[in-house]
Amino acid sequence: MARGGPAVSDGGDGDDSESSGGGDGLRGVLEGLTTRGRSFFAAGVAAAACAYVLGQPDLLRVGLLLAALPLVCVAVLYRTRYRVAATRRLAPSQVPAGSEARVRLRLDNVSRLPTGLLMVQDHVPYVLGPRPRFVLDRVEPGGRREVSYRVRSDLRGRYPLGPLQLRLSDPFGMCELTRAFTAFDTLTVVPRTEPLPPVRLAGDSSGHGDGRQRSQALAGEDDTIPRGYRHGDDLRRVHWRSTARHGELMVRREEQPRRARCTVLLDTRRAAYQGAGPGSAFEWAVSGAASALLHMLQQGFAVRLLTDAGTAVPGPGEAADGYAGAGQETAETAGLMMDTLAVVGHSTGTDLSPSYDVLRGGTEGLLVAFFGDLDEDQAAVAARMRQRSGAAVAFVLDSAGWVRGAGGPGPVEERLRPLREAGWTVLAVPSGASLPELWQQASRERSEPAVPGGATGFSGGWS
Repeated sequence: MARGGPAVSDGGDGDDSESSGGGDGLRGVLEGLTTRGRSFFAAGVAAAACAYVLGQPDLLRVGLLLAALPLVCVAVLYRTRYRVAATRRLAPSQVPAGSEARVRLRLDNVSRLPTGLLMVQDHVPYVLGPRPRFVLDRVEPGGRREVSYRVRSDLRGRYPLGPLQLRLSDPFGMCELTRAFTAFDTLTVVPRTEPLPPVRLAGDSSGHGDGRQRSQALAGEDDTIPRGYRHGDDLRRVHWRSTARHGELMVRREEQPRRARCTVLLDTRRAAYQGAGPGSAFEWAVSGAASALLHMLQQGFAVRLLTDAGTAVPGPGEAADGYAGAGQETAETAGLMMDTLAVVGHSTGTDLSPSYDVLRGGTEGLLVAFFGDLDEDQAAVAARMRQRSGAAVAFVLDSAGWVRGAGGPGPVEERLRPLREAGWTVLAVPSGASLPELWQQASRERSEPAVPGGATGFSGGWS
């Protein structure tokens, strides 16, 4: 093994990797002299020079001792030959904003020599808290030490943890060597979510079936689109024209009611929000979208997340028709969307047209939107979205009220009139509003008579 300090090997999520080289040579060790070591060496050289000039042999011996002590410490560290392996375990790797995660570090001395005093330091972003430091006493050959610390962030995002650093020091503090591991882990801080009440509104969602209905027909059930013959199919349903065209038996299928769908639209335009930080209007909208997504998944809906930029999660290539939940595990779907919301930021766009272009492709079932400030033009674009959706409910934030800390009705109500006239169920969101209460309020407003002009309000079952 190379000289010049301990070799290190690391592992992420409990998997140890091959050890890396362990030394930078004697020059690297000399560069590790601490302030104390450099001061001792400089004092020794100065004392030796004065002893030579003044002819004082006793002073010369003192100077040589002062200068030799840090060099001896360097030589001891230079001759150090041991290996240290480290493993980091993060539990859990995904936490809501404001919650804590525990990080466990395990260091193993895999050499035949005991270690000296080890100072362990893990690199973490400042938003997760102070940088953790630990001092470990002598670790026997084959020994193991475990330490842990907690991290917490009020800001969502992805944060790297690591790399881990070891500092080896001599007993006199004359020299220090630093060795860094290479592996790191990632902590994902997702938006806070709130459980929403299981309200149900009367009506059908644009012909879609109940949220818990199966989206695929069983073998042998009718389907208007011909498909290949399956064992057990009734021969009376053979579609002879398609059979002749394809050269194999084809049977008729009747279209089954599709699973109820829900699109959660999140307005991320920078111009639509003011302020920043965990208590800002934008963070409330992100948390609201996350809560709505989880709630609709739990109620059996096929869901997707859509932003004002027209970006949909999951995309058409990730799930059937761009919706997730019908053919995927709910936990997997929720994790995908929460990961997206953990890093979503402001878009540079100024209008909602890209999202409208996505929605106008067909009937999209239930639409739940979280809007920032809407001017007259953007309110008109949002109103047109309702024409393509079987049901629509909007939460509109007056971000200026959030900055002043005095939200509530006011000028924002005038801007919501076009949405109500188009059939939206619209709620203005004051500063510090509770989403579960607004969710129930949307249910109550749906039970009110429809507005004139053919608008039907929030028509569609959502629970």
